[in-house]
Amino acid sequence: MHKWLEAVTGDDNQTLEPAYCWGAIFALAGLGLQIYCSVAGKPFDLQGYGIGAGALLTGLGLGKKLGSGQ
Repeated sequence: MHKWLEAVTGDDNQTLEPAYCWGAIFALAGLGLQIYCSVAGKPFDLQGYGIGAGALLTGLGLGKKLGSGQ
């Protein structure tokens, strides 16, 4: 469990980093969708999902950065 917390926290291993948390959520959702579609026999484009999720995260990050005035 400690290794999982290291993946989503900052340098102090206590503070959750939003970008790491969102990345982990998107990765788990993508894997879950891939497994579901494989079991259900439906097509799923993991690469397309990853590009879209990455673009969404980038847009959120840019919006936060530009919105904060820094």
